[in-house]
Amino acid sequence: MIALALPTAAEGGTFTPPGLEDLHLPDILPWGAEYGTGFGKQMLLVILTVVLVSWFLVAASRRRAMVPGKFQFLGEWTYTFVRNSIGRDMLGEREFKKYTPLLVSLFLFVLLSNMMGSIPFLQIPTTSHVGTAYALAGIVYVYWIYLGFKTHGVKYFKVSVVPSGVPKAFLIPVVLIEIVSTFLVRPMTHSLRLFATMLSGHMIIALTGAAMAYMFTSLGQWWGYPLGSLIFIGGLAMFLFEIFIQVLQAYVFTLLTAVYIQTSISDAH
Repeated sequence: MIALALPTAAEGGTFTPPGLEDLHLPDILPWGAEYGTGFGKQMLLVILTVVLVSWFLVAASRRRAMVPGKFQFLGEWTYTFVRNSIGRDMLGEREFKKYTPLLVSLFLFVLLSNMMGSIPFLQIPTTSHVGTAYALAGIVYVYWIYLGFKTHGVKYFKVSVVPSGVPKAFLIPVVLIEIVSTFLVRPMTHSLRLFATMLSGHMIIALTGAAMAYMFTSLGQWWGYPLGSLIFIGGLAMFLFEIFIQVLQAYVFTLLTAVYIQTSISDAH
């Protein structure tokens, strides 16, 4: 994606920062009148992510041995990490086992989707598109509501929006706030946190690449080369930091999923 921003950086000899249109390739199979409505690179990477996650889980569990191979070791480490640090800590000893497969799958999918932005030639996190983030948060949203009604029946609505111990004088405004917070704000923040973080990080990397190319090729001054080198060093630091953020956001998204499940199946608000 950095390469896509380079031509726009040097137009007319002035620096033009990359925009959102520079971070997306044209649709592979366009079927709509507007840009980005067809089958594009991000859709292709989502399919590739599903294939790779499925392949990894199968490869990690195919040949179980007392002395694990590299895939078994990595698979067991990932499973143990999500099971203990997210599932068990958030859901408790009694409930965590039944939800661990979902949490592991979700963590791996979001992690690889994020890290697509750091893989050469792919270089775009599919979660930087709001549609991907909305879809993931939407699936989780429907699931924890389903669990709430499965656990509590029609009383789930009361359990989820009527906090215990609230004086009757404040009950109506508190319930209204809880309805908005739980059923509207929660899924929006769950998706937009992931989307905005991935998009902003990707924009910073693209901006760094465009600025470096401008300093090296279009500035026409000797001091453009040392400035370009400094930008490269800063861009490399930001690239490494972005990898950390990609891992962190996968953890946060999965952690919040466990929190929402826990609030749906718990007995008190």
